[in-house]
Amino acid sequence: MEFAHNVTEFILLGLTQDQELQRVFFVLFVFFYLVNVLGNLLIIVTIICSECLNSPMYFFLGQLSFVDICYSSVTAPKLIGDFLVEKKSISLTGCLTQLFMVHFFGGTEIFILTAMAYDRYIAICHPLCYMAIMNKYVCSWVAAASWVGGFVHSMVQTLLTMPLPFCGPNEMDHYFCDVYPLLKLACTDTYVVGILVVANSGMISLTSFVVLVASYVIILASLRKPSSKGCLKALSTCASHITVVILNFGPCIFIYLQPSTTFPEDKMVAVFYTIITPMLNPVIYTLRNEEVKGAVRKLWSRKMMLRIK
Repeated sequence: MEFAHNVTEFILLGLTQDQELQRVFFVLFVFFYLVNVLGNLLIIVTIICSECLNSPMYFFLGQLSFVDICYSSVTAPKLIGDFLVEKKSISLTGCLTQLFMVHFFGGTEIFILTAMAYDRYIAICHPLCYMAIMNKYVCSWVAAASWVGGFVHSMVQTLLTMPLPFCGPNEMDHYFCDVYPLLKLACTDTYVVGILVVANSGMISLTSFVVLVASYVIILASLRKPSSKGCLKALSTCASHITVVILNFGPCIFIYLQPSTTFPEDKMVAVFYTIITPMLNPVIYTLRNEEVKGAVRKLWSRKMMLRIK
């Protein structure tokens, strides 16, 4: 199958054309990216090194942190580098690769969040059967299925975009390659492809969000004694999960349930779900989780003791 492409590279217009603002954004996004990588690495190392964080919930949290690092690394370094150059370009191959990776890690994150909601549902609503249902074998298969689901979703998006002819113009009003900006530049009618994109990305986001909300409604309804210590802990954990779910799914639903058109707000919404949310995830889970905070303190104390010795 031959792909008709006359365009060999795309010019990214980025977040702003203002040189002064670009310098400010450079410092700001370097800070965001470092906080994201270091914060998520801290959670991964803490979960691996702490014996008390060996439950399925923390297994999935470790998976989520790893995905967050990968997800933001697909777009953030390129965005940061582009703040320092006048011509912000990306090759056609690089563009399609970036498109694939964004949807691969984004789709995987959605499925992992869904798995985390199921884990909390079993833990709170069926506590006596929890360890039997959520054993290591099941957790490994669920995690693997999340990665495979992300891969299949991404392959669909990429295969929908690859055959499109790009014959100019090649200026993309975005800071990374995504489906809708590419559809806008294609030299053909993209109505059907746009519908398929909505059916793929939009419906996955919306369906997963509805399932997640329904599961948390059931969980909250089952907590009949809000004064008990166990219920307060469960509420705190669920509050963290719900916050992360809203931060992840809200922007995705806004972007991918639209028709195949782009709006000026899309870039800022995209910044939120590709860079800001992955940075906030470790902060939300750490600040609201006493077990994680305690494990981080123990790990830090252990390292300090080793240095003293």
